[in-house]
Amino acid sequence: MSEDLRTLTLRDWLENDLLLEVTAFRPASSDASFRRYFRVTTPDAVLIAMDAPPATENLPAFIKVAGLLAATGLQVPTIFGQNLEDGFLLLEDFGSQAFLDTVAKVGPEPYYPQALANLLSLQTHTDSRHFDLPRYDEALLKREFAIFNDWFVGQWLDIELPTAAMADLERVLISSALAQPVVCVHRDYHSRNLMVLADGTLGVLDFQDAVLGPITYDAVSLLRDCYITWPPEQIAHWLADYHQHLQQAGQLTASLAEFTRWFDLMGLQRHLKAIGIFTRLHLRDGKSGYLNDIPRTLGYVQAVTAAYPELAAFDQLLHSQLLPAYRQAAQRITA
Repeated sequence: MSEDLRTLTLRDWLENDLLLEVTAFRPASSDASFRRYFRVTTPDAVLIAMDAPPATENLPAFIKVAGLLAATGLQVPTIFGQNLEDGFLLLEDFGSQAFLDTVAKVGPEPYYPQALANLLSLQTHTDSRHFDLPRYDEALLKREFAIFNDWFVGQWLDIELPTAAMADLERVLISSALAQPVVCVHRDYHSRNLMVLADGTLGVLDFQDAVLGPITYDAVSLLRDCYITWPPEQIAHWLADYHQHLQQAGQLTASLAEFTRWFDLMGLQRHLKAIGIFTRLHLRDGKSGYLNDIPRTLGYVQAVTAAYPELAAFDQLLHSQLLPAYRQAAQRITA
């Protein structure tokens, strides 16, 4: 089904199946996947229509996780209509006040403490024994690590890193991830997937890839965000406060030092994956805007590899091979 035909089919579903009187229909947003969103205006309401092609997107997972997260107290869009055959949903509209735009303009307070409180609610109100979600296991971690090596290192930079050094890095990151307490992980809990609602509370989007996995994953996604940067001392303050709340809730026995190490190494794993995904979006999907987020993300990588002796071999490769090759590739793009 072509893009134009999908739009016509979506409108037909809204008007003829759901019997909506559509007075305005316009693009709302798109994302790094194949999903598209449209703002639908009727005489009674403004809603969001999601177009998620079944060949590439998993709507049943979106519907399932929406219910699980809502049960923990998180605000997720209400689903008013669904068409799984064609890949359409009709959703509550969370408005246009994005978390990222808001904090960039007015600063982090009170939004980051609220986002962390919501994350705490998710992690303390989900029993991993009863949540039927995929596991963030060794196999998944290895697949994600390969995204960086395949797309960024191999296909874009066109270099090859020593196999032994990459295997050692993979072992350190996976061992740290699997040592952590297991909770429900949103997996993309960052500033582009949170909305500031009319009452000042936060809505959560893009949660369909949720898994059961490491307790620091969502915290590092939020605090070391690929799309906005905060001072290290501010991040350390938020992390220490979050660690204390997790301990008080009985979710954690690890010391702050151990929790911080988990956080740093989990961030390294996530940021390497993100760099690979940003590259793939550029090379495969023609979405080159994400290349602008690589320098910030690489900055996080450099900070972590410099801080831990067990990462010294990769840190050396980073400065001797990866960064020079990256600078050349980036120059080719801007030339």
